[in-house]
Amino acid sequence: MWACKTKVGTFYIVPREDSYEIMFRDDGLGQYATPQQAVDDLVGGHTFSAGPGIDTSKLGIPDDLGEWDEL
Repeated sequence: MWACKTKVGTFYIVPREDSYEIMFRDDGLGQYATPQQAVDDLVGGHTFSAGPGIDTSKLGIPDDLGEWDEL
């Protein structure tokens, strides 16, 4: 599992049985084949909504999974 802290809260990429899911505030924002695909969509703002007024493409989330905290 990986975590990225932002000014609006922490985003997680969680391994599932056959995919990786982006989690934010106990909500799933999408499932992906690889963790890097999840990061790419999160950085690009192409996930399910993280909440009103939250644009994930403007949060400064690193696009390299290696820069995330591995838990």
